[in-house]
Amino acid sequence: MTSTLRPPPPAPPRSPAAAPSPAPRSPRRRRSWRQALRRDWQLYSLAILPLLFFLVFRYLPMIGNIIAFRRFKPGGSIFGEYWVGLRYFRMFFTDPTFWEVFTNTLVLGTLTLLFCFPLPIVLALLLNEVRARRFKRFVQSVSYLPHFLSIVIVAAMVMQLTSIDGTANQLVRIVGGDPVAFLQQAEWFRTIYVSSEVWQTVGWGTILYLAALTTIDEDLYEAARIDGASRLRQTWHVTLPGIRPTMVTLLILNIGSFMAVGFEKILLLYNPLTYPTADVISTYLFRMGFQSSNFSYAAAIGLFEAVIGLILVLSANLISRRTVGTSLW
Repeated sequence: MTSTLRPPPPAPPRSPAAAPSPAPRSPRRRRSWRQALRRDWQLYSLAILPLLFFLVFRYLPMIGNIIAFRRFKPGGSIFGEYWVGLRYFRMFFTDPTFWEVFTNTLVLGTLTLLFCFPLPIVLALLLNEVRARRFKRFVQSVSYLPHFLSIVIVAAMVMQLTSIDGTANQLVRIVGGDPVAFLQQAEWFRTIYVSSEVWQTVGWGTILYLAALTTIDEDLYEAARIDGASRLRQTWHVTLPGIRPTMVTLLILNIGSFMAVGFEKILLLYNPLTYPTADVISTYLFRMGFQSSNFSYAAAIGLFEAVIGLILVLSANLISRRTVGTSLW
């Protein structure tokens, strides 16, 4: 007598209600941030002063942008007397002087970016190849010391060097030329400004790149040498990719300050004779606001400059993230 084994009946389908629900968040997890705050409140308290600084000196003044759309009179309401809409924006959009100033800003910003961004990278790569430590430290010290000088001192040094009896004109006399009033001629201002910026900022940028170079794994260089790569190819395929995040970060920050071209230094160096090439948006709105007392007009120009800077930062960050894969956020 044989018995037939029957397969077990299929299990009934589980209803959606029977699906396991995610475990509720434990009260301990919800209270973790409170416990961290109680445990490390000394560390969190260190952020209070920086946050207050940004709140008082960066965010609260943004409320004053309202006077770009309202008529402001000294002595009246800090938010303006009455609404004028886009009147001041139409004024500077139709002002030929503003577009001359805007062009100067673009030219000076482009020249500063072209020279002041790649030169620290080149100097850092050169110093990275130096094996004499004393010479390397000497070059580093000499190159980054100008960064700690006040803008006023730098401007005074530039004036002395380029004056009629300054060092530059003494060299001109040696080669048989006539003295040149460099700071009274508009065609010389951009050269003088960019040269002083290079002298003052290249050394400090070099320190940042040298710090980034120390994070590159030495095994990568060893592997490149085994493959027969020369020093130039090691720099191109190992060193530059290793410092690429630092390069991208500094590039985005430089683009963000593109429109705010050296206001203090230009204000100290320029004069009415050099306005055709030296006057930029920041100095123009300074004259409109504090010398002409047209605060609403100056606020409109400043708001326009800030919007352009924001667009540049966002665009540079987006392009960097999509092309290079590195960005600030």
